[in-house]
Amino acid sequence: MDQKEFYSLLKRVPKAEIHLHIEAVPTIETIKALYKKRFDKEMTDEDITNLFSYEDLNGFIQAFVKIQDLFTCEDDLNYVFDDLEEYLLENNIVYTEAFFAPTAFLKKGFEYPKMTAIFSKKIAQIKKKHGIVIKLLMDVSRTFGCENAMKNYNLLKEYPCKDVIGIGLGGAEIKGPAAEYAPVFEQAIKDGIHAVAHAGEDVGPESMWDTINLLHAERIGHGITAYQDEKLMEELKKSQLPLEVCPTSNVFTKHYVKSISEHPIRTFFDKGIFVTVNTDDPVFFKTTLIEEFWKLHSEANFSIEEIKTLVKNAFNALFISAKKKKEWCQKVDEAFNA
Repeated sequence: MDQKEFYSLLKRVPKAEIHLHIEAVPTIETIKALYKKRFDKEMTDEDITNLFSYEDLNGFIQAFVKIQDLFTCEDDLNYVFDDLEEYLLENNIVYTEAFFAPTAFLKKGFEYPKMTAIFSKKIAQIKKKHGIVIKLLMDVSRTFGCENAMKNYNLLKEYPCKDVIGIGLGGAEIKGPAAEYAPVFEQAIKDGIHAVAHAGEDVGPESMWDTINLLHAERIGHGITAYQDEKLMEELKKSQLPLEVCPTSNVFTKHYVKSISEHPIRTFFDKGIFVTVNTDDPVFFKTTLIEEFWKLHSEANFSIEEIKTLVKNAFNALFISAKKKKEWCQKVDEAFNA
């Protein structure tokens, strides 16, 4: 199947995405508008080039923080959801469980209840217009330490929001070992809050073991270094703990994966490990969800039938009922068969 046919097919197929940072969805036009508002001057092409010039995960995180710094008030978060809406429509993503990272905004003086009120308003509007379901996971973040992560979690508990369904651990993995965040995750599990964590992205399989054994995460973001540990791969196959794989993002860091063709997602899939496909940060990595599937088909030898399985895996990894999962998977089958 050529690229045009593939894109036409995947455009018709309903999809879910479970590893997506909403602050990394804004378009260049939105970033320029926020920059103008923040600094009262136009953003030059050189400024854009410098912002998106990074060579490793830490450099990317610094750029991510710079974009967060462009927001001057809670109302600016409306831009995020306008661009998120466009991104979801373009990729026919009907359900997403996406991350938002509040710390940088809270440090700027934003009020958490005002933030979640905007989230809920925009999410309701998008669902009413398009039927798209958006749920959020608070990224408690390694970047600012465990004490700050617990403060974030306490805000989630103090100001319940039906659209915020859990927590995630993101940020620079090498600077924030998973084990340090066990108290936050233990409390979340005790409170019945969903919990996921980035692991095995920039650190070896030991990080994934800690995420499994100490954090008891319900999904693992990235998880690519599992290929270094046969025992870990066997455990993942046995437990069917979903991996939120982000192929282009993983290639970008070039720490463990240099190309899509050598990405371990092929090995994971063949071994029966539960893998899903995601973009991570579409604007930063210049990709889309449909593009990720195309790369796996054209460069990693995933057949159309295997692509269909990957699409259904994302629905099966959602925090929804078994009945809803079955209904969505039937719709995926119908779209492919049509």
